[in-house]
Amino acid sequence: MDKVKKKSRQQVYTLLVQVGRKDGDGLPKGATGAALMIYASGIDEAEAVRETVAILKQADLAPLDVTGYGTLEEREAQGHEITDDERSLMERALEENSVIVAHMTEFYNGEESLSADDESMN
Repeated sequence: MDKVKKKSRQQVYTLLVQVGRKDGDGLPKGATGAALMIYASGIDEAEAVRETVAILKQADLAPLDVTGYGTLEEREAQGHEITDDERSLMERALEENSVIVAHMTEFYNGEESLSADDESMN
């Protein structure tokens, strides 16, 4: 009997994660934190967030806040412009059932992250 491959229920979610400082986090000297643009697979966004936070903690990062921007389809429906590079990383996250950090912006002197990163989401 041939096994029919079941269609994966996994989807890829775009997450913006703000991290603070922690010993051994690898952030540059003088940085007060960072924002990470992440593509994470999960059955739902809550699972993608849980997996992402767990992996970041294992990497000695200190996640403070996670903003979800939804799946590729949800982002397209919101009018987000999505590059071929982003699509490629999303596909890789889905194929590998993984969490991919696509971009990191360090903060200095307590800067807020959303002003710069919101532009990349539109």
